[in-house]
Parts: sequence; C-alpha cells; structure tokens
Amino acid sequence: MNKSKKNLMTRLLIVIIMSVLLLQNTYSQNYIPLDTIHWEINAQSYVQENYKGKNAIYIQRGMAFLKDTKFLNGTIEFDVYLTKRQGFPGVRFRASDRNNMESFYLRPHLPNKPDSNQATPVINGISPWQLYFGPSYSVPYDYNYDGWTHVKLVINGRQAQVYLDYSEKPNLSWNLVHEPIEGEVAIGGGGAGPMHYANFKINNKEYEIVDFNPLKRKPIQGLIQEWEISDKFEEKKVDDISALKSLISNRKWRGKIKIEEGTAANIARKVVLNDGTLKNTAFAKINIISDKDQTKLFEFGYSDRVVAILNNTPIYKGSNQYRSRDYRFLGTVGLFDAIYLNLKKGENTLLMAVSENFGGWLITGKFRDLKGITIKK
Repeated sequence: MNKSKKNLMTRLLIVIIMSVLLLQNTYSQNYIPLDTIHWEINAQSYVQENYKGKNAIYIQRGMAFLKDTKFLNGTIEFDVYLTKRQGFPGVRFRASDRNNMESFYLRPHLPNKPDSNQATPVINGISPWQLYFGPSYSVPYDYNYDGWTHVKLVINGRQAQVYLDYSEKPNLSWNLVHEPIEGEVAIGGGGAGPMHYANFKINNKEYEIVDFNPLKRKPIQGLIQEWEISDKFEEKKVDDISALKSLISNRKWRGKIKIEEGTAANIARKVVLNDGTLKNTAFAKINIISDKDQTKLFEFGYSDRVVAILNNTPIYKGSNQYRSRDYRFLGTVGLFDAIYLNLKKGENTLLMAVSENFGGWLITGKFRDLKGITIKK
C-alpha cells in the first residue's frame, strides 16, 4: 500500500471514530433508553416492547424515575401513545424528593375540554389540581388516538411551556410553584389506564422561553389571608362530640399558611398526608374578635370534607370531594358554601376540621361584612 492511500485510510478511520464518538456523546446527552438500566420503575406493571414502530415501555399505575440524573433547566421530550381510557400520562421534574416536584400530565379521556391536561406542583405528596386549575394551568386539546403524541416541555427558572405534536408555538405557559432546585425526572401517572412511552429525551442546553404570556386567575377579594394549621388526626374522631374538646386541646399547632392563587390555603404546606397512617384530618383555625353578640355570614370553601366548629360546638358538616355531587364534579375550591356564625362578644374560635383524600387539602373563607369584627393576627 502506497503512502498516500495509507494516509487517506488513516484520515478516514479518524473521521469514522470521531463521528461515532460524537453520536455517542449526543445520544448520552439527549435520548435515554427506556429500560431498567436507566430507569427505576415503581409501577403495578410494565412491559418493554416494540409498539407501533417504536421501542417503548408500557406503564400501568406507577412512575419510572430516571437514574443518576438531576435536572434544573432545559428541554424534556417524549412520545406517548394515547387511548380514550381514563389515564394521566405525563412527566414530573425537579423532584427534590419523591414528594415535592413540578409536573405536567395529559387527560386523554377529556379531548377538547378545558381540563384536557394539567400543570401542577406536587407538594408534600399531594398534587393539588383542585387549587391549580383553569386556563392558567390547562388548555383544551384535540388528542390523536391513532398515532404517537409528542410532548415537549421547556423549563427555565420559574417559567415553563409545553408544545404538543411539534407545535411552533407553546400550547401552554405557566409559572412554576417550587423554587428552582435541580431534582429527579420521572414519567408515568396514576389511573387505571396504562400508556406507552417512547423516545424520551433531555437537553439541558436548550431552555429558551418564547412568547411567555401565562394567564392569571382573578383573585377572590376579601379572603381570610392566613389560617393556623394543627397536626393531623383520624377523621372519625370529629364525629365523637363528647370527646371534641379533648381532641381540640390535644392538638399541636404547626404554624400559619397563606392563601395561594388568590383562592385558598394549602394545608399540605404544613402537614404530610401520606405517611402510612389513617390520619387524614387537620384543623384550620381563625380567631374572630367581635365587639358585641351578633350573627355574621361566613362564606367558605374546602377540599375534601369539612366539619365547622365554633367555640367548641360543631355547626356544619359537608363534602366537596371529587365526584361527590355528580360524575363530573371536580371538587375545585371556591366560595360555594356559607354558614351564619353566632358570635359572642369578645374572642371566638372558628375551627375547620378539613379531611383529604386526594387532589388538594384546602381551606378558604371570607366574611361578607366585617363591621364589628376583626380577625386576630
């Protein structure tokens, strides 16, 4: 072999090697295989298979967490094959622990509905979509059930956008709730309907936000701004009226929480619901100073169930939980209930024993007329 041919082959070999290394580097930074080497899968069941032309994973009732990867800012993309069954396929990111993170998921069983999808934080294990709802956190979308749906999220600081099916413009822009802290990434979701995922990709070098115009909810005027929150206890204990004073006096108080979204206070900020116990109820408290004996109308909202107690006497019991009133009742929070409070002169204590299943552990309220009363701070 002459020298020129040998040099040519050497240069060609170098080009081939560099190309392979470049492809490997690009692959390692972007596309991530959906297998047990790269993912910790915590699900009722899963199957790795080739589906509709793509190497995919089929996940039912659970999540797959990406191993050895932390995410702060960048782009997350994946394909999901949707069905009309109720399900909530999506992605969670910036998981500082397994109970606190941001998320975006689809509701493929609700095409073209205002809540076709959902952006929401996860706070102490609860995804409070009954607080973070409406056009600020979801957008109607006509889903495709005969092919793969592409989902692309762009995250930068406290801002996030989602592009569906390679849209040139973001379908939804929203403000993230948690402080920007790097954390884990996961795919999957709840509900009985399993979904196929494919072509998962992360690029932490692309995070440009464009046309960021999130919709803002109009705050409810005149709300109680803070509620003091107790430790939790079993819901059934509120039914024992003879032991109610003891139940109240034995509580430890966790501090005050402020209302969010101009709508309600999130009890999960102070109390962790899912800890393996049957305790799912906490008191939310305000103290009302009245300048005389009088009756005042108090409008309120809650999730999921409540018992109102004025000066150690129960005066109201209700349910606002998901599907408690009809099959499409969401249990979102607003001032949908009201009670007349018979206040005595001096200090009065209003306790709302709020019980939670899922969707948001919430309390809110206001007095239509504050004449003659003040809320103790």
